[in-house]
Amino acid sequence: MRDVAIIGIGMTRFGELWDASLRDLAVEAAVECFKDAGTDRYDSITIGCMSSGLFTGQEHLASLISDYLGNKGNPATRVESACASGGMAVRTAFMEVASGMSDYVLALGVEKMTDVGIGAATYALATASDQDQEAFHGITFPGLYAMLARAHMDRFGTTREQLAQVAVKNHFNGSMNPHAQFPTKIDLETVMNSTMIADPLRLLDCSPITDGAAAVLITTAEEARKFKNKPVVTIRGVGSGTDTIALHHRKNMLELGAVQKAIHRALDMAGITIKDIDLAEVHDCFTIAELLVMEEMGIVKRGESGAAVMSGLTALDGDFPINPSGGLKSKGHPVGASGVAQIYEAVTQLRGDAGKRQIAKARWALTQNMGGSGGSSVCHALQSNN
Repeated sequence: MRDVAIIGIGMTRFGELWDASLRDLAVEAAVECFKDAGTDRYDSITIGCMSSGLFTGQEHLASLISDYLGNKGNPATRVESACASGGMAVRTAFMEVASGMSDYVLALGVEKMTDVGIGAATYALATASDQDQEAFHGITFPGLYAMLARAHMDRFGTTREQLAQVAVKNHFNGSMNPHAQFPTKIDLETVMNSTMIADPLRLLDCSPITDGAAAVLITTAEEARKFKNKPVVTIRGVGSGTDTIALHHRKNMLELGAVQKAIHRALDMAGITIKDIDLAEVHDCFTIAELLVMEEMGIVKRGESGAAVMSGLTALDGDFPINPSGGLKSKGHPVGASGVAQIYEAVTQLRGDAGKRQIAKARWALTQNMGGSGGSSVCHALQSNN
């Protein structure tokens, strides 16, 4: 298996992008990626997108995006794993390069979510849950994660303030990210007084509905060394896992088995432990999700994640910075693009190009992307070769 590197990254601004179509967003991210890499060569493309058919009425993205990138002849594949679609697209591109099937692969994530009303968007997102045993009975993802939050509070004494601090931290980070949908600082009081969505989760505990796209160009480490314009960032480990789609089918609903498997497999492949990681981008679709992922990472014991966030452990200047980009919470969550955007931030940090939110001496980064209520997850361990 060949060593794999990322030589180009591109990303649109995230937000309610009324003047851009899905194809416009995909092309914008890809063109920026090619400019960053210094080449527009790619042998194939993998596209992460959760539900373009329901959000925009457009399927068959392999043909559409290849056409509008001006390269109709090359193979293209769409990858879907709910909100982990983008991360899975990067994983697929990694495998294609590592195996020798292709030398250059463009991994692209895109979603256009605001062209439909909130009811239609809620329906589209709910397709990532168990349709017969969850969605049919009216449960939504805010409701599912609210149950996780309530269970965590009841079992471990996690407080409402600790949940809110995740949002405060991530908005502080996102205030320095020019791509963020909500680059605005907020305080605990604002979070705790925002509109109740599903008790105990309030509006500012929830990631937004977002349009956006992100892209990375992947090649071999040998090829990457030919490009002198950027530091080489390699993908050293990749891991993925699955769990039951329905939350109530799990033996312990507060343990995200898919996340744990994905993290351990990525770290094992890279030959490192979580203690080697300098920063992580994790899937904070709701504030409770970040707390649960922290515990699966093993940076804190179960039940201690809330207190750890309050202590500053995961802040930009903490011992284990999480979501320096602002995360899904502040940066935005175009569901098919979020996993690729995590890679974008990891590469930016490892190159030392993150500006005011730069993590000092960052050499290793971990990204964690998941679908549904943790039914699937994918992780990447990236290393700077500076």
